[in-house]
Amino acid sequence: MRLDLEPTGLAVLTIDAGPLNLYSLELHADFDAALDRLGDARALLIRAEGKIVSGGVDVSLFAAQETPEQAKELFDRMLALTDRIAALEIPTVFAAHGLCLTWAFEVAVACDLILAAERASFGLVEKVVGLTPTMGGTQRLAARAGVGRAAEFVMTGDRYPAAVLERWGVVNRVLPDAGFDAAARSFAASLAEGPTRAHAATKRVLSHFASGGVAEANKHITSIAADLYRTEDLRHAVRSFLEEGPGKATFTGR
Repeated sequence: MRLDLEPTGLAVLTIDAGPLNLYSLELHADFDAALDRLGDARALLIRAEGKIVSGGVDVSLFAAQETPEQAKELFDRMLALTDRIAALEIPTVFAAHGLCLTWAFEVAVACDLILAAERASFGLVEKVVGLTPTMGGTQRLAARAGVGRAAEFVMTGDRYPAAVLERWGVVNRVLPDAGFDAAARSFAASLAEGPTRAHAATKRVLSHFASGGVAEANKHITSIAADLYRTEDLRHAVRSFLEEGPGKATFTGR
């Protein structure tokens, strides 16, 4: 696992446990350690090295669980990783350049936005070992695409191309294979250069919507938006708009 902090404020977390980038407890610990080092990053891009994003979980980890109690302890730990990613107060982008199975897909749907190369494909294939996904993938997929789509995706265990998941509303953008990595970095960097506190506010509004729909979000939106008047970015951007016109403001994240 590698974390690079760029001058734009973008943090790039690279999964690099080749050749298959399989989930293991060691990889999980490295992932947590990388998240600990985010510091003042204003956006996070998660990507992978190698031919594929991930071939899934090291199945020997499942074999090592001897009781339901042991398995639950493992699954609680696994779920905590995606919950931690979802709770970050900065924009999070997942970039999938190739095959993206099980835990990596669950990390992807825990992010705010998913970018996929044309050749990318996705799957939750836990059924091959008689298991159901444990890192939130089923329910987060249902939130994006609906219960029926999530049931199909998990129960068939099929691999779905990027274009299909874009049509379902799971993948935000499908980009050409050529130049995909650079395009993903550029997209994420543009978010890092934006109004960081406003992006965090947007995430809070969407969290309220996810828990209770429009009515629940409406209970909180005015307070969330009003609190942005405490930020330098809002006051500067309003002044810039009035004096220089739209699109000229720069943001510091404060």
